[in-house]
Amino acid sequence: MLSPAKPVYAEPTAMRHRSHGFSGGQIAILFAAFTLLISIPIWTHPLPPLSDYVNHLARMKVLATLDHNPRLAEYYTINWQVIPNLTMDVIVPWVARMGVNIYVAGQIYMVTMFALIMSGALALNRALIGRWSTTPLFGYPLLYNFVFLVGLMNYLFGIGIALWAMAGWVALRERAWPYRYLLSSACVLVLFFCHLSALGIYGVGILSYELLRLYERRREPWLARSIEFVCGGLPFLAVTPLLALSPTLGLASSVYWEQRGKIDGLMYVIADYSDITAFLIVTVLGAAIVWAVRHRVLRFHPLLASLLIVGGVIYLALPRVMFDTYMTDQRVPIGIAFMLLACGDLELRRRLVRRGFMVVLIVLIAGRLIEIDYNWSQLSDSTSQFRSSVKRIAPGSKVFVAYSDRSMGDDVRDLGLVHAACIATIERSALVTTLFTVPGKQILHVKPQYEDFADTHDGTPPSVAQLIVAAEQPQPGTPAFWLNWTKFDYLYVLFTEDDAPNPYPSHLKLVADGDRFQLYKIIKPGETSDSQPQYPGRFTVGER
Repeated sequence: MLSPAKPVYAEPTAMRHRSHGFSGGQIAILFAAFTLLISIPIWTHPLPPLSDYVNHLARMKVLATLDHNPRLAEYYTINWQVIPNLTMDVIVPWVARMGVNIYVAGQIYMVTMFALIMSGALALNRALIGRWSTTPLFGYPLLYNFVFLVGLMNYLFGIGIALWAMAGWVALRERAWPYRYLLSSACVLVLFFCHLSALGIYGVGILSYELLRLYERRREPWLARSIEFVCGGLPFLAVTPLLALSPTLGLASSVYWEQRGKIDGLMYVIADYSDITAFLIVTVLGAAIVWAVRHRVLRFHPLLASLLIVGGVIYLALPRVMFDTYMTDQRVPIGIAFMLLACGDLELRRRLVRRGFMVVLIVLIAGRLIEIDYNWSQLSDSTSQFRSSVKRIAPGSKVFVAYSDRSMGDDVRDLGLVHAACIATIERSALVTTLFTVPGKQILHVKPQYEDFADTHDGTPPSVAQLIVAAEQPQPGTPAFWLNWTKFDYLYVLFTEDDAPNPYPSHLKLVADGDRFQLYKIIKPGETSDSQPQYPGRFTVGER
């Protein structure tokens, strides 16, 4: 258990030792119960409609089975490097090798991620306030956020680590300095391998806390305070040699600023599928906070103001793309949000307040669960159809992914379809053009002889019209894998209209027509459109 640090704000000793409604054991029970409750959609949907998640899961499948799967071994190779994006690559394949289905291994990872974030918020709150408090439990509805729907799993896992690391720094702040710096250095190294953005969240927390201390000790000698403040950043130097050794450093020039979307990034903390649900959650939570503050049962640690200022400035200054990673700025607010919740101190000595707390929290969690489960259930039909279409693909095939329109895929309900073709890698050991194999960002690479058959830059798939041009009138600068698309075995066209016509009958034969996607067999020279592909277990989409 973390030892409480000396509270920054003054509080009478009698009050600090008075019961605040729930004991540490009772809060632990609430933590376990609400973690199980909020995880219900994860357990009931083996393949949730998250954008990047299925792509990551396909990579986990390759990492876990490459040494005994000759079909995958023909296309892919593993190159272990110092890359700040390895959390899933280490954990999920290890779980899968224990005999667990890859989908279940992914579910275990996500539930662990939820538990890590919430326990980290509770631990940070304990270190700041000096007692266990229930305030961080209001973070449960925020676990389902837009960043989660995009599928940024390594970053979200890293938020949990960052919260625990911040709790350790605060708890050891008044202890002998070597312990604090050793722990922080270890946490910095772990966060580096989680994600650079997660390391940045920890940096925001440390900077905010140390600036607060610098201000509150302003009457002490300036030189000593300044040296102590600067030394707080020394543990972060541990990543310097790692970054120098990392191929990710080669992506440092890929930077792009965009001020539009900053408001969207704030909305991503609370908004998922329904704006109405987001509005209701904000209204209920806001009203509860106002009532609690007015009745003096809710106070905030001064770190809250420091976090808002420091986090706000950094958020506005961050680029949209950094190290070739999109949403660099827009993913920051959710990490700051959990730290802000950890700054709250809710007193629940009065029965009315305890009952009100439980009612509000249950209403918020129930509202979020209903929203997520309803939408995932609606989208599960499309997922089932897609998984059925994958059965039509011959094992070990090469699968090209294209869009009917390159402007599609941004709607939140389309996220689950963006990387759905990677299911073919999981279930048919196929090479898929969109599987993440970007040098410097992933340890999974395409073998040299197939580098011209994959998107190694994580770009937007081409439209069908662009593929037709690439086949008939190739233009200079056309990506190599676009030019080779007719050498693939299958083509997935995503975001199609109902009963969309065959866009290229001389080269494509329809195999499956599902909800907003089509699967085509690519006709090779010497074949005809009437030729039937040969593969075992052929059945119609929709059959189970």
